[in-house]
Amino acid sequence: MDFYSEKFTHLKTQLSGHILWLTLDNVEQSNAISLEMVDSLTRVLRRADFDPQVRVIVIKGEGPTFCAGGDVKAMQNKTGMFAGESNELRMRYIHGIQQIPKCIEELSKPLIAMVNGPAIGAGCDLAMMCDLRIGTVKSKFGETFVKLGLVPGDGGTFFLQRVIGFSKAMQMSLTGDLIAGEEAQRWGLLNYFVDEAQLEAETRKLAEKIANNAPVAVQMTKKAMKMAYLNDLHTILDLSAAYQGITQRTADHFTALQAMKEKKAPEFSGN
Repeated sequence: MDFYSEKFTHLKTQLSGHILWLTLDNVEQSNAISLEMVDSLTRVLRRADFDPQVRVIVIKGEGPTFCAGGDVKAMQNKTGMFAGESNELRMRYIHGIQQIPKCIEELSKPLIAMVNGPAIGAGCDLAMMCDLRIGTVKSKFGETFVKLGLVPGDGGTFFLQRVIGFSKAMQMSLTGDLIAGEEAQRWGLLNYFVDEAQLEAETRKLAEKIANNAPVAVQMTKKAMKMAYLNDLHTILDLSAAYQGITQRTADHFTALQAMKEKKAPEFSGN
């Protein structure tokens, strides 16, 4: 059986060409993140990152919600990832939901969030962990932890401000206000704002545009961009020189040069 045809708890998978579609599937809890979803998502992402067939990954939500964040019922009942007292909870976060940002930050493949509905709390943070976000009037983002007397425990303070800037991230985090639709695009929460009926088609078009570029160059460019957030100029120049040295000797580079000469679109092999 193909790996992506396996059954994963609270996650659906579909490989279409070079695009891997991941659907958060915990509909009864509005796709709230469960420990099972953490295990499924990180397992699939790590496998996909090493799979040459996969060039782009898309995450979306089943039903009308992208991801509601934490399971409020589990919080009330102190079950699942919310079981135990303070130190046990701390360890559950480290070995549980925090595995998602650690895994995503290590990915070399581009990751797109198709935000088909509300992305709340940890769901907002999950969208911010992705490289690009596409949505509609139904897309809503809320860093709502303070409304539940909590702090972002999954890396939200790291990712949100890197997407929309420190001041706006502070505003969202302290107020818990929802930012929706076109306003979300103006804030930078969405890269692309499209018609609701065209969301999946436009997401596929975006994923295919990226997948049609040279895979090694795409992955190294993504890595260089992320490293540039965290390092000084000289470190990035050294890294860029090394990456350029690698990509300039790939078969895809010479394919692109020949295609440019012949005035046609290149077909990249990933080599």
